[in-house]
Amino acid sequence: MPKKTFGKSVSRRAFVRGALASGAAVAAGAASAQTLTQTTIENIINAPRRGTWDDQFDAQASRSAERVNSSVPILSTDTVNYVETAIASYQDIVLRGGWPVVPSGKRLKLGVDDPAVSTLRKRLIVSGDLAASTGTSTAFDSYVDGAVKRFQARHGLPADGVLGRYSYAALNVTAAVRLGQLETNLVRLRSMSGFLGDRYVVVNIPAAQIEAVEGERVVLRHTAVVGKISRQTPILNSKIHEVILNPYWTAPRSIIEKDIMPLMRKDPTYLTRNSIRLFDGRGNEVAPETIDWNAAEAPKLMFRQDPGKINAMSSTKINFHNPHAVYMHDTPQQSLFGKLLRFESSGCVRVQNVRDLSTWLLRDTSGWDRQTMEQVIASGVSTPVLLAEPVPVYFTYVTAWSTSDGVAQFRDDIYRRDGVEELALQ
Repeated sequence: MPKKTFGKSVSRRAFVRGALASGAAVAAGAASAQTLTQTTIENIINAPRRGTWDDQFDAQASRSAERVNSSVPILSTDTVNYVETAIASYQDIVLRGGWPVVPSGKRLKLGVDDPAVSTLRKRLIVSGDLAASTGTSTAFDSYVDGAVKRFQARHGLPADGVLGRYSYAALNVTAAVRLGQLETNLVRLRSMSGFLGDRYVVVNIPAAQIEAVEGERVVLRHTAVVGKISRQTPILNSKIHEVILNPYWTAPRSIIEKDIMPLMRKDPTYLTRNSIRLFDGRGNEVAPETIDWNAAEAPKLMFRQDPGKINAMSSTKINFHNPHAVYMHDTPQQSLFGKLLRFESSGCVRVQNVRDLSTWLLRDTSGWDRQTMEQVIASGVSTPVLLAEPVPVYFTYVTAWSTSDGVAQFRDDIYRRDGVEELALQ
């Protein structure tokens, strides 16, 4: 076979010899240019206005919020220890004068150059969200973007890196107030840091969050919707004993009086459209049109909604004995879980991805795996399932704690139980 060539008359061997010779020359020249290149990079990194262009040096690391959640349960002796460490840190911050107030009113985000960013940098450096080595320039670069996202995540805010109303409010709570918040919640955490069970569920009301704990580790974490300020979710300890698939929903008296009666006055078809039927004390069904909906007092009847997709509890109800008649449940209004302020219920707790929690609860109950549960839900037949072993559940109120990686977390004092107006939900 003829020898392959590169071009008209250059053999492969000649090409390689030429390439090696050229490479040697390039290498010699590169050594002399190395100092200049390094100086140029350092000048770029240290440029006071470098945040006005798209910094790629640390883009992947800084553009996602640092994980602030932990597998350590919020109600544990470890959390108590972490909060004590955080308190010592915040005491030092307070002694040193706290952090500066960040001027609000500007929508600061990645790429912005503004004098307010310099103050923002100082604020984030003091709280440990931003490394001091990044400096205090006026540029909102990728370092600041990552620090803001981290700050937002540990304050229960959407970690989008954009400073808006709620982010500014959280930034400008003073260090002294945050210290007091940690101290207040340390008392709460200490009171609940004993043995709570091999498996248990915690609902943290201010965080609108649920933990399923097993073997002293969080194995599931769920977003929740809890009671509005006017109808608060109670603090309680109980045991989950039952999961009802395709539950009937019986409206409590408070909802009948405050919600259903006014709705029926405006729309007499409301009950029928929502598959809610009326029953007297003997179990006889009563027609809605026979009721005077303008009466001062609601009728003494049972208002029961049939199972189905529009049922207030949707696919699942999780029962535990308590004097407040509250429970945990699914919801047809899944969009509520995406809201920043998830204080929408009448006291009960709505659970995102509730079927994952139900599967975990029913794990030791013979015959109830995920597939069976899904089949029953698809059938639409109301089916109560007793747990083989009841699982403890704790509804608690913790607005400040610290995770295993030393990240102090704070939430709004939605029910005003911390005693400081500045911490209440505005």
